[in-house]
Amino acid sequence: MTPDITTATPSSDVARPSSVWLVVLSAIVAVVGGFLGSGAVVGTPIAEAADGALSATATLVAPAGPAFSIWSVIYLGLIAYAVWQALPAQRRSERQRALRVPIAVTMLLNAAWITVVQFGQVFLSVVVIVALLASLAFVFARLIEAPRTTAVDTVIIDGTMGLYLGWVSIATVANISAWLASIGVESAATAWAVVVLVVAAAVGLFLATVSAGRIAPALSLSWGLGWAAQGRLSGEVLNTTVGWTAAVAAIVVLVRTIAVRARRTATSR
Repeated sequence: MTPDITTATPSSDVARPSSVWLVVLSAIVAVVGGFLGSGAVVGTPIAEAADGALSATATLVAPAGPAFSIWSVIYLGLIAYAVWQALPAQRRSERQRALRVPIAVTMLLNAAWITVVQFGQVFLSVVVIVALLASLAFVFARLIEAPRTTAVDTVIIDGTMGLYLGWVSIATVANISAWLASIGVESAATAWAVVVLVVAAAVGLFLATVSAGRIAPALSLSWGLGWAAQGRLSGEVLNTTVGWTAAVAAIVVLVRTIAVRARRTATSR
């Protein structure tokens, strides 16, 4: 019989507090990194770092500036998770044991990405964000395997990490495009932009299928695609073909996710 993943065991994190505090420390590092990347007091805004390679107008697939406000929601969720998982009631949770270290890794990689961008290392930023995407995919797989226990657990962990994964998915293709543009490859060409947007949409459809319609990844991915559409249809860098491709991709991801979720709900009754 498969053991209940929420059941306390003698080897639970009550006896190993190091992973609890690793999450707390990683959340602090991630928030400090985000503050650095905002350029509010110190550091350089991401849009201005690396000679503007990652700005909203650097490539045809870059989302418009307001899209990046989603980081405020993600950081708030990461802080909430750091506090939640440290509560006495969560220290014996097998679900938390499975998630603490992988989630901490994603937070540290996020801070590492901001750091390398601050130093103008666009290629290295690609390496880091691909590692971040892989780490988030690993966390997402564990979330699918591990049953959610409460509504709070669902919102704080599944919601936050789903938004995180969906946003980093679109950010990864934008980051790769920015690197290619920075080395002189015609990555801003319409054909390339359409291809990478279709790939981003395919990722969204895949996530919807394997997760039985979890909505958080679809929301953030569609958010990014929608702002990419806005940037191309009414922003500084106009391209109708890319703009409408991004808009359709955003709609397709949302509609497919809702359809999968509705089908799962209907069959479970």
